[in-house]
Amino acid sequence: MKKIAITMGDPAGVGPEIIVRALAMQETYACCRPIVIASRPVLEEALSLLGSHLTLKSIESPNEADPSLSSINFIETGGPAGFQKRQATAEGGLASIRAIRKAVELAQAGEVDAIVTAPISKEALKHAGMKWPGHTEMLAELTGTQEYAMMLVGGPLRVILVTIHTSIKSVPGLITRGNVLRTLRLAAKAAAMLGIMEPRIAVAGLNPHAGEAGLFGDEEAVAIIPAMEDARNEGIPCTGPYPPDTVFQKAYKGNIDLIVCMYHDQGLIPLKMIAFDKGVNVTVGLPIIRTSPDHGTAYDIAWKGVADPSSMMEAIRLAAGLRL
Repeated sequence: MKKIAITMGDPAGVGPEIIVRALAMQETYACCRPIVIASRPVLEEALSLLGSHLTLKSIESPNEADPSLSSINFIETGGPAGFQKRQATAEGGLASIRAIRKAVELAQAGEVDAIVTAPISKEALKHAGMKWPGHTEMLAELTGTQEYAMMLVGGPLRVILVTIHTSIKSVPGLITRGNVLRTLRLAAKAAAMLGIMEPRIAVAGLNPHAGEAGLFGDEEAVAIIPAMEDARNEGIPCTGPYPPDTVFQKAYKGNIDLIVCMYHDQGLIPLKMIAFDKGVNVTVGLPIIRTSPDHGTAYDIAWKGVADPSSMMEAIRLAAGLRL
């Protein structure tokens, strides 16, 4: 049974609630042995809020984890007691980072098989003096990873992104032959992680109608198509570039396994349209397996006992099924 470290995320957000709810479900234990990386006061308050029957078992090592459905095995990160809820604070940002660092340490040491990260706040990270714009970049630095990408999985859609957290105006300049080829290589790696041995990888164009033979932009001709030719020469199967407004329908109908998207919203808008409550974020390229619910801290509903654990449960299930 795989051991999975689950980080609590920003204590001010929905992370603690969705973790407790997910660990109250028998199906979670059917796929893995979860170990939560968190602060006791935060978990205690989440248990109290939800009226949960679960108890807390503090452990020093994942090997001490008890498979019992009646307890949450957790590794203490220290603080925060009396934490502020539903707002971004430096304290919350630092608490998030402590949990992530510990989970990465355990994964790199081979003590856990994967990590699942509850949502963090970019604003809280900034308050804490950190430069990372999100989990993806943080995990890449902590693991010394140079080549990485964000893949989102939801329903029948799987998308992987050439550019991630950047402004729309900067995207065209980042659509280079090298960046697209790098993402195609990572797409092939993502397919292998999913157990897809003969993947059907499609590439979305950047421009309307995939450029319409240069009428609406030349990124397809200058960067995307040459990168696809390079990828095919390396044995990576890929088709396209397809008009962005049609390629997702092909995947939705089951004719495509994975779509390489040029920028963040190009891939995430259609995926969240059909799988808002069950989307999962996967960081491809890391030396460890990492998934996360595809939603944020949801401060507006946090600590009200109403947060939906569906995406967290999907993230745990997917982490248990992925392979490096």
